[in-house]
Amino acid sequence: MNATDGINPKAMGKVAVLMGGFSGEREISLMSGQGVLQALLDQGVDAQAFDPARRDLGELKREGFERVFINLHGRFGEDGTVQGALELMGIPYTGSGVLASSVAMDKIMTKRIWLAEGLSTPAWRQVDSVEQTVAALAELGAPMIVKPAREGSSLGLTKVTDAAQCAQAYALAARHDPEVLCEQFIAGDEVTCPVLGTGAQASALPVIRIVAPDGNYDYEHKYFTDDTQYLVPCGLPEGEEAAVQALVLKAFRTLGCRGWARADVMIDARARRPYLLEINTSPGMTSHSLVPMSARSTGLSYEQLCLRVLASASLDNPLPVPHGD
Repeated sequence: MNATDGINPKAMGKVAVLMGGFSGEREISLMSGQGVLQALLDQGVDAQAFDPARRDLGELKREGFERVFINLHGRFGEDGTVQGALELMGIPYTGSGVLASSVAMDKIMTKRIWLAEGLSTPAWRQVDSVEQTVAALAELGAPMIVKPAREGSSLGLTKVTDAAQCAQAYALAARHDPEVLCEQFIAGDEVTCPVLGTGAQASALPVIRIVAPDGNYDYEHKYFTDDTQYLVPCGLPEGEEAAVQALVLKAFRTLGCRGWARADVMIDARARRPYLLEINTSPGMTSHSLVPMSARSTGLSYEQLCLRVLASASLDNPLPVPHGD
């Protein structure tokens, strides 16, 4: 019995696969969305592509869509805005709800919550000038990561090794978002861990260890080259994979995430302690993406994964059925 047994593709109704959108990750979203759309069509789901940058979201209601697979990344798709619109229209959607989506998109707010719950994340400073970026480097030490607080796919990210780089790093991050985050660099193993499910039923999939050229897992190496190694099984020392999975599950539940997500983690090379970097509530589904790669290692195909995620579509607050006066 596989993970999609009992899911009737026809029962999913008319499905919109949201892709494209307005964010800096539009190109990746289109790649992800086309893959998901084809996978759903291949299984007999009545699915159609829907690009919010080209069509009014209100058409989802007017055209009778009954379920939405969100394949938008970044702002206006992964940050609670689209989720709120779908709540008002009463159309169930994949992934986290309004609050969890909004919080998870904001790396600074995410860190505050994780720290309040005792979950490990690298030390950080929020900055709004070059001078504050230089001061953060003095406090956090080199190397330091400078990045936009609300952006994904490593867009606007710089690894700073000395104060002379701070001006350019700050300017690049601030172009993407007025809120800029400086973060302590954790040297060690870079891993990622997907989660499927909701609440007590949520479970962590196998951890993937990422080995990028010169440790530089940037936008190009994420999506457009084959130079990066993805190791599943991850090959971590005994017990470490289970520790990462437990940490990621806590991070997922603490933010109130649901359906699916993927958390990125660094493991300190000396202390072997895992540190949460961020959580993605609308993970990529391209040929290079990590959630399908991890799922595949458990025997769950790309097509089965798409159907399982679609079947988990829900609403924060289903609207009451209106009664006549």
